[in-house]
Amino acid sequence: MAHLQAIRTTLQPQQNDYSQLTTYYDEHNQVAWGYMNAAPRPCFTGTLLREIVDWFGDVARRVDDPECADVNYVVVASGHPGIYNLGGDLNLFRQLIEARDRENLCKYAQACIRPLFLNALHLNRPNLKTITLVQGDALGGGFECALSGNILIAERGTKMGFPEILFNLFPGMGAMTLLGRKIGYTKAEKVILSGKLYTAEEMYELGAVDVLVDPGSGEQAVYDFIRKEARQRNGALALRAARELSQPIAHDELMRIAEIWVDAALRLESKDLRMMERLVMRQTGKVETANSGDSVVLSA
Repeated sequence: MAHLQAIRTTLQPQQNDYSQLTTYYDEHNQVAWGYMNAAPRPCFTGTLLREIVDWFGDVARRVDDPECADVNYVVVASGHPGIYNLGGDLNLFRQLIEARDRENLCKYAQACIRPLFLNALHLNRPNLKTITLVQGDALGGGFECALSGNILIAERGTKMGFPEILFNLFPGMGAMTLLGRKIGYTKAEKVILSGKLYTAEEMYELGAVDVLVDPGSGEQAVYDFIRKEARQRNGALALRAARELSQPIAHDELMRIAEIWVDAALRLESKDLRMMERLVMRQTGKVETANSGDSVVLSA
């Protein structure tokens, strides 16, 4: 977790009851930091999803409280070295699909959409901007999370992509909505159907990554961005508001797509579930390798 040192040397973690999310508040620069730390794998567990929503609520209350120091930026990052987030809980998916449990699949999809939608709409606070800082691989729902930030900063060499098509599914919690708005729907569909893992450099060229920086410089890049934007913050916020009028992100759209995802998940066959299980094993191996400090690439 070397990339956390820049934060830890200057800030103390906030006191809360979170078990899979570590938060900091930089009062001087008006930045709220949240580092995901899900267990046993860095995916979107139910606990992590709830804690992100709770944290967003705390930040929103701080913004609204005139007696609190201002918050102008929220940064969603990862405490796992080499991994931003591996996406949905594939073990849970497989169990619910095998049990034909449509109700709980829907509940999980809704739980995933809630923090993503809040992040994309900057917590419904017009003067707040959300930043996602990708310092490790962002796969599936992890990439959807990264795309939900108003600004996506990524370190060179990190991998991003949607492997869901490898087990005959698609990313149903915002991929088409968010990626389509950034790079165009035709290109987004090609990315999703490829199942390929793209480098941050490739995603920068496509237009999905807003700021590309060298490995290990992610936190500094956040502060560099903030300083640069300070000179044009009023215009930048107004431009974002205009874009949100011309390209709105509707909660109903996300929920209806999630229903399509649930129906598609329940049509998966045993061979598709076996591939899902293989990906879980590979991702687990990736986590173990990342924790040991070695390098590994997840492939199809």
